[in-house]
Amino acid sequence: MKFTGSPKFSHQQRDRIGVLITNLGTPDAPDTPSLRRYLRQFLSDPRVVEVPRLLWWLILNLVILVIRPKRSAAAYKTVWTERGSPLLFHTQDQQRALQQALARDYGDDVLVEFAMRYGNPSIQQGLQSLFEQGARKLMVLPLYPQYSAATSGSTFDAIAADFTQRRWLPDFRFIAHYHDYAPYIKAVAQSIERYWQHHGKPDKLVLSYHGVPLKYLHQGDPYHCECHKTSRLIAEQLGLGKDQYVTTFQSRFGREEWLQPYTDATLKALPGQGVKNIHVVCPGFSADCLETIEEIGEENREYFIEAGGENYAYIPALNAEPEHIEALAQLVRDNLVGWQLHHDESARAARAEAVQAALKESKSDG
Repeated sequence: MKFTGSPKFSHQQRDRIGVLITNLGTPDAPDTPSLRRYLRQFLSDPRVVEVPRLLWWLILNLVILVIRPKRSAAAYKTVWTERGSPLLFHTQDQQRALQQALARDYGDDVLVEFAMRYGNPSIQQGLQSLFEQGARKLMVLPLYPQYSAATSGSTFDAIAADFTQRRWLPDFRFIAHYHDYAPYIKAVAQSIERYWQHHGKPDKLVLSYHGVPLKYLHQGDPYHCECHKTSRLIAEQLGLGKDQYVTTFQSRFGREEWLQPYTDATLKALPGQGVKNIHVVCPGFSADCLETIEEIGEENREYFIEAGGENYAYIPALNAEPEHIEALAQLVRDNLVGWQLHHDESARAARAEAVQAALKESKSDG
């Protein structure tokens, strides 16, 4: 078996800490072939769809990948920009800003890269880049505040699978969730307050999270509970009463029951309850993407207005806003405690000398 190495690695290079931030992923282009490749990788993950493999292979390849790529490509075209996919460039902006924030404390001792669980740049590419730059300790931060097996769990699977193919493994830390992390809660609340300063307060704040099948909750996945805790903490930060906000779940797929209440059904019902002015925020999305821009910003707006609603607004994700970057930087700082880098020039020189001696001895034996 051939293991992955680091061709550019030098035994004299300075040891560093690598931070890999990850998100879900995006197709390479808003066209049918790109969506087919992306959806095949995404929907083939057993963490995402827990259905017997043979049955799911037939459904995926004979039905879904025949019909859905064209439809999804059309949706992606509505959000695609000159910089490409919103999720991609927002995550890249987050990586750059986080690198700058950490550099103020650690100089170039801490390196930040980003990767996507599905699509490009891949997790393997992100890890390889960090290792070749001298990262000997690795922290992985999936940008999912609330843990779910289908997101954070799947990211861990991808890291573990990559490690089985590597010659050398780093010291490793994995941040599984940060749903109740005070700086993150504060960042979301500040974003909402800033929006309200310019647009006024609504009758009700809708906090919409990506849905998962209900059976995951019954099997022990904490996602549902963590979403509700996030909502409660944000509402407390904003001083909202229980009747001033609601937690909902969007983006369901398939026919089985998912976490409720559903976002679309809630928005269709609110006008009939006398709630005509709402704002929607998505605290589970660290960056704007198809699900926030098109599904929440456009599709669900239509549901609400058609049902008799009068004012609907989507409050953008935190993206690379300064308060978000500072929250992520503090999260990294907190999790770096105990990791020290020793810049011992003599040790590196001795290490390089030992390597040269071993090479020389190997040649003489030959």
